[in-house]
Amino acid sequence: MALLHQRPGPASLELHMHPVIDMNREQFFQFCQLNRDVRIERNAEGSITVMTPAGGETGARGLFLSAALYRWAEEDGTGVAFDSSTGFELPNGAVRAPDAAWVPRNRLARLSSEDKERFLPLCPDFVVELLSPSDSRAAARRKMEEYRANGARLGWLIDPARRQVAIYRADGSLEQRSEPDFVTGETVLPGFSLDLAALWKPPF
Repeated sequence: MALLHQRPGPASLELHMHPVIDMNREQFFQFCQLNRDVRIERNAEGSITVMTPAGGETGARGLFLSAALYRWAEEDGTGVAFDSSTGFELPNGAVRAPDAAWVPRNRLARLSSEDKERFLPLCPDFVVELLSPSDSRAAARRKMEEYRANGARLGWLIDPARRQVAIYRADGSLEQRSEPDFVTGETVLPGFSLDLAALWKPPF
């Protein structure tokens, strides 16, 4: 009997909802709670993107990134670091879950207890997206521009396969670096430096 070899599929699936189905904020939150095994995002037009679990190498690199940001945030004390399971409702209505993010405590203090239990209604000051081999680079770049348009002050788009990082700044500038050994948080995250040389290496 012949064996079927299935090629890896895309990392995400986009479902167009409007105008047939329009979920409000609470309905979308409950929809995500019912489907905890996958990451779900929603764009400003209401279309839903369902993302499959990360592969092994991407997952290990994501943890390395989140752990580095968490250690810095704990030592710095001025803000809170978030991992890829956290949803943020951006000012344009989109709900995004960046691979890592950071928000100052003075912004979080303005949120109600209910806000903190749901998708946080704000755009992080700092966001990171980590490309997996099956991710669309064009879609990732659009997402980074969306973060910036909604108030992110600094963003990194990290591509381990090409050993590249794109740095998005609030002033509208975009800097592309190839095979850098590190990248810093600049004035947004003073003193934070990510060891990219370690990130480029296969984690196992």
